[in-house]
Amino acid sequence: MNALTVLRAGGLPSTPTVALPPAIEAALRQGAWVVFNLSGGKDSSAALFATMPVLDALGHPRERRVAIHADLGKAEWDSTPATVARTAAMATIPLTVCSRQSGDLFDRWHQRFEAGKARYEELSTYNLIGPWSSASLRFCTSEQKAQVIGPYLARQLAGETIIQVIGIRRDESTARSTAPEWKRDTRFAADGNRAGTRMMIWHPVINWSATDVFDFHEAHGIPLHEAYTRYGSSRLSCRYCVLQSLADQQAAASCPSNHEPFIHLVALEARSTFSFQPGRWLADSAPQLLPPSLAADIARAKEDADQRRQLESTMPQGLRFQRGWPPRLPTIDEAASIASARATILHRHGLDNRFPEANDVRRRFEELIATQESRTRSANPARTSRS
Repeated sequence: MNALTVLRAGGLPSTPTVALPPAIEAALRQGAWVVFNLSGGKDSSAALFATMPVLDALGHPRERRVAIHADLGKAEWDSTPATVARTAAMATIPLTVCSRQSGDLFDRWHQRFEAGKARYEELSTYNLIGPWSSASLRFCTSEQKAQVIGPYLARQLAGETIIQVIGIRRDESTARSTAPEWKRDTRFAADGNRAGTRMMIWHPVINWSATDVFDFHEAHGIPLHEAYTRYGSSRLSCRYCVLQSLADQQAAASCPSNHEPFIHLVALEARSTFSFQPGRWLADSAPQLLPPSLAADIARAKEDADQRRQLESTMPQGLRFQRGWPPRLPTIDEAASIASARATILHRHGLDNRFPEANDVRRRFEELIATQESRTRSANPARTSRS
């Protein structure tokens, strides 16, 4: 009985069922390239080693299998690059490592805050914007991983069918509970593109539990990242992740090589007055690591954050930032409340107060509305001419 027959009967020995949708199977039989996305975590290595015998059973050529890793730079555990390299070597497939050219994730968080301050200073946004990614704004994965790997593959394998194997599981979170077994990926290879490139995403371990994954590693002698084995993390992500549990943050902080990055991020919390996660400051996960000066800065930042939220709550809710902002011109009283709230926040961050009075704020809103209307006319010239 070959591996594929066993798979369809309920999984390989010591292996839960691997999801093999018909569309993926058909592409594999036609010789699609298979690209294993390796993060260093347990799910990506489980997806790799559980899938390899399935590919062999389908007669898929090994020379059309590769691994890729998006390196997040300072955000990665020091041991992650070696873990990824060891995993690819154990599977005997070539590994490519790529990264965002304009800076790593730590750089991106700093860049976001600096850009947000500039926009706030010129009153191009209503509220001050913090540096961090979040569950609803995961530019950490979209910009640092998908938008790095996708274009690279589209260039290197132009004209081919490319299947990216990604080790996500439905029981990881509510957001992933409805994830499909596979999907088309047209972000970097649109339908009907000139090169004829076709991209697909496959989640072969989508139905596995965390226990399944750990048991699979133990049964097959697959090494795990030290985050699990030495420091007791439940999952591997960045050293410190905006979606991380408190227990995993504390586990990361117990690793000596993560201390300096911890201080780095806490310093950005202090400077920005935005907590690393909504409702929880990274500084509070390991306060024993903070030098006295930084602990004092964090205490002030927490007070300033409370003040910022209170001040922003006094600004007219009907003028909050939204698509097509601003929605209208504020009244003179509304403009006065905006100017008053902004003054303290601007001062806290050392920014110029270019619109200190109510009339200054109203004139700025008039400029913004005029710019928005001009863009609308440019985008819809036919409609403008008919009106």
